Amino acid sequence: MDDNIEGMYRLMNSRDGFTGPVNIGNPCEFTMLDLAEKIIDLTGSSSKLRFMALPQDDPLQRKPCIELAKRELDWEPHVGIDDGLTKTIRYFENILNYDKQVFERA
Repeated sequence: MDDNIEGMYRLMNSRDGFTGPVNIGNPCEFTMLDLAEKIIDLTGSSSKLRFMALPQDDPLQRKPCIELAKRELDWEPHVGIDDGLTKTIRYFENILNYDKQVFERA
């Protein structure tokens, strides 16, 4: 079971009276540039990055605190960014290939 599903499952089955909210993100911090470059590398894309001004309410830090999830749900993430992205990319490639096959048969 992947991390987010496991976290949601544990939250749904948590002790009576506990409602959260609970952050089930991954506290391994990386920049959006790191993420974009990693996706381009993993997909073999020739996409070029564009840099734009940050939206006014854009968070400068994207590192969730998961202490509550650790304490109440005995949960923490185990899937790393590379593995998670690889699975996600494979999922969307399968969808695109399926759609292409359906279109070609029509």
